[in-house]
Amino acid sequence: MELNGLSLWEKILEKLKEKVPEQTFKTWFSPTKGLNFSEDTLFVEVPNPFFIDWLEEHYINILSDIAVSLLKRKMKISFKANTSEAMRPEPVLKDIVAFPSPRTNLRERYTFENYVVGKCNQFAQAASLAVAKAPAKTYNPLFIYGGVGLGKTHLMHAIGNYSQSLYRDSRAFYIPAEKFMNEMIYAIKNQETLEFKNKYRSLDMLLIDDIHFLADKVSLQEEIFHTFNALYGAQKQVVVTSDKPPREIPALEERLISRFQWGLVVDIQPPDLETRIAILKKKSEMDGINVPEDVIFYIANNIRTNIRELEGSLVRLLALSSLTNTEINLTTAKEMLNSIIGSRKNQINLKNILKTVADFFDVSEESLVGKRRTASVVLPRQVGMYILRELTSLSLKEIGSKFGGRDHTTVLHAYDKIGTLIKEDREFSNNIDKIIRKLTS
Repeated sequence: MELNGLSLWEKILEKLKEKVPEQTFKTWFSPTKGLNFSEDTLFVEVPNPFFIDWLEEHYINILSDIAVSLLKRKMKISFKANTSEAMRPEPVLKDIVAFPSPRTNLRERYTFENYVVGKCNQFAQAASLAVAKAPAKTYNPLFIYGGVGLGKTHLMHAIGNYSQSLYRDSRAFYIPAEKFMNEMIYAIKNQETLEFKNKYRSLDMLLIDDIHFLADKVSLQEEIFHTFNALYGAQKQVVVTSDKPPREIPALEERLISRFQWGLVVDIQPPDLETRIAILKKKSEMDGINVPEDVIFYIANNIRTNIRELEGSLVRLLALSSLTNTEINLTTAKEMLNSIIGSRKNQINLKNILKTVADFFDVSEESLVGKRRTASVVLPRQVGMYILRELTSLSLKEIGSKFGGRDHTTVLHAYDKIGTLIKEDREFSNNIDKIIRKLTS
């Protein structure tokens, strides 16, 4: 039987229902509908733009696998927001590319234009743009490292996309290190090693993500080494990302470490408060939604070390608000994001907070919880109360008991005062941000 868009999507959902929890299926997939199916694209309608972001972030791989199992070939899924239910008047169309262009494997939505630059990443962004403009002329290789969800992959795709827009005949290709290994194993098993080598050694730009996957994999390191030599010797660009700098990747061969350090090694740090706020504002602006300032601040102040999780929290809030027809305000934000933010608060303990605050302000831990009210300790003590309130589930009364038996009104006064200072004094806000980031990273 020939499949149309509606029947193909229904078959995909039948398979999906066996793989995800019932509540997840009801929330994110029951409201969707297959539209039409062309030769290589399935068009699917979703209730609003936020579904598009959420499905792409969390379910693209499983949807891709099911689609391939049904069709026995590669395809693309394109989601369209239902304009009658969407939260903005213009029609919204975004592509979720189950299999990005075979020629590049790049995702077009990752660009320099939608990459928010701050102190934490400005050097990495500048270096990436320089490489994109002049491949193999400036920094080769470019090695970008940083923690999970800080934007390394975004930068890597942006380099490829920008370079392809300038040099349309060039051959750029993006691949995660794990997939590179899987392709290598397949090539060896099927006696296609020559084709595999030619595929990667004939590129103009190779972008390898998560190179730390090389750790302890001798044969993979060997192949990467020879591929790197071939490309570098032919004056072709190599870009790699990792969660660690070259010398900190376990069991990485010295010759590879040396080659990764031939060019430029740059890092991306967790974003500061200002950058996190800018990221959320950019995200809401791109989706055409006016999110209240206090909601933006609440999310930015509670999710500090992972941009992917930061944006995901906003998407989750907007999607749930749309689904339940609930106004977006600080109260609903706290309720809807409690499962994300609330769980973190239970992981922070008083001892760590006291030590971190005391070290930052150069006072003793004993003075923070003592009875004395000297000027040098009042502000640090109030900061300690504020952070304990922000990062734990303790009540005002319980917090007061931890700080020398003070009553709940004293804690509330401290919380309000520090909150006001954070909003009014940028330097003070950044200092509080540093303390909390140290506690949560």
